[in-house]
Amino acid sequence: MSVMLPTFIEVLDTTVNNVALRHIQGDMSAGVDESTWIITSYLVANAIVIPMAGWLSRIFGRKNYLIFSIALFTIASFFCAISWSFSSLLFFRTLQGIGGGGLQPLSQSILLEVFPKEQYGKAMGIYGMGIILAPILGPIFGGWIADNFSWRWIYYINIPIGIISILMTYLVIEDPPYLKREKLKINYPGLIFLSLGIGCLQIVLDKGEREDWFESDFIVTLSIVSFISLILLVWWELKKAKNPIVDFRLFKDRNFLFGNIIMFFTFFNLFGSIILLPIYVQNLMGYTAFLAGLVLGPAGVIQLIAFPLSGKITDRINPKIPLTFGIILYAYSTYLMSLFNLQTDFWSFVYPRGVLAVGMAFVITPLAVMTMAFIPKEKMQDATPISAVIRNIGGSVGTAIVTTIVSQRSQLHQYRLVENLTPYDFSYQMAIEKLNEYLSLKTLLSSEGVIYRELIRQSQAIAFNEAFLILSVAMFSMLLTVLFFRVRKYSKSKM
Repeated sequence: MSVMLPTFIEVLDTTVNNVALRHIQGDMSAGVDESTWIITSYLVANAIVIPMAGWLSRIFGRKNYLIFSIALFTIASFFCAISWSFSSLLFFRTLQGIGGGGLQPLSQSILLEVFPKEQYGKAMGIYGMGIILAPILGPIFGGWIADNFSWRWIYYINIPIGIISILMTYLVIEDPPYLKREKLKINYPGLIFLSLGIGCLQIVLDKGEREDWFESDFIVTLSIVSFISLILLVWWELKKAKNPIVDFRLFKDRNFLFGNIIMFFTFFNLFGSIILLPIYVQNLMGYTAFLAGLVLGPAGVIQLIAFPLSGKITDRINPKIPLTFGIILYAYSTYLMSLFNLQTDFWSFVYPRGVLAVGMAFVITPLAVMTMAFIPKEKMQDATPISAVIRNIGGSVGTAIVTTIVSQRSQLHQYRLVENLTPYDFSYQMAIEKLNEYLSLKTLLSSEGVIYRELIRQSQAIAFNEAFLILSVAMFSMLLTVLFFRVRKYSKSKM
């Protein structure tokens, strides 16, 4: 509970703001482009701090740094709630992201050190519920609060949870003997390269589709800065740094390497589908925000059962078996989503989300076990930040790609479908005649307008299907990487 609480509220805050943006925008008199910086400022600060978490733990002590992070996150949440202007809200959101950056990796490293390796499945099965439930519940919870109370309450609710987390961390968590504070010289080049590389990358992924990607000088410039900075970061940390901020040598362990590749595509798929499905049912099917939440809701209940079950199974059999099963189920769920059409009923939307929930449980748990199987415990605080940043970048890349696919492919399909709307097409003539007869009795709308609106819906639906199919294929391709994992065997006495 001590490590799950701060992780849950930190991940929750990455998605809870999305549905409250229009409320904040109206209250703060901000434009649409300005309001999206509320999300971007948090994500950028968060992404920069995550890979530093292990390094900062060695300087300040892990327990001290964890308490500081929770305290900063909680205090920043309070000031976000009482923000008096849009610029003040952005400033405190950035502080909130800085505080939240260390929570995920530190919590996971503590968990993996406390539990023996033969019980990693059980530990990660329970911990995984917090990581996966938070981005699902965030939009539902944030929308309900913003509609019924005030957007400020999405920040106020962090305060009691933060206070409880600080007390529990102080009373329960202890630093092991091998994690004593070290007097390290500040690695200034590493800090600069990391901040520029990760920060610019996150802005590009978050703003790229809105700015039309490389048609924008802003996006091109940030992309170049990010690419050069990340290359320099790897070179500096491997060749020059005496106290590396990011330990890239961990990727010599093939389990760690392939585990993070699968983790990237797992969250690529998860965030991509979480973004698309609510938009599909609301924009194309006319669902209310509440009904859209109900489409996602049952998956959360399923995960409460599936994650502990996957943990027990992973501890008892070769983890490759549940991982393979999970990848297949995961890919199958998004394939089912690619079959949606404009006559799909409510339960046909819920079912693939349920399949995805089970697949997630059987991917995340065995994947975490095998990824960290050969990492020494004293290296956990360096390994978990790397996994966390790859997980977050995977989600950001998935979101950026699927929104771009839907936007651009919708225009292409609209262009192609319009070719059939001519007076020389017999089907079109018949439709116009029937609609004219019907609409003359019911409404003032033109038949051409009704047909064109339906054409837009159809073109968007096809684009959504293509995006879901790409997510499915990307996840299915991860089956090949399972072959490269080594499996760690434990003696029966330890089990």
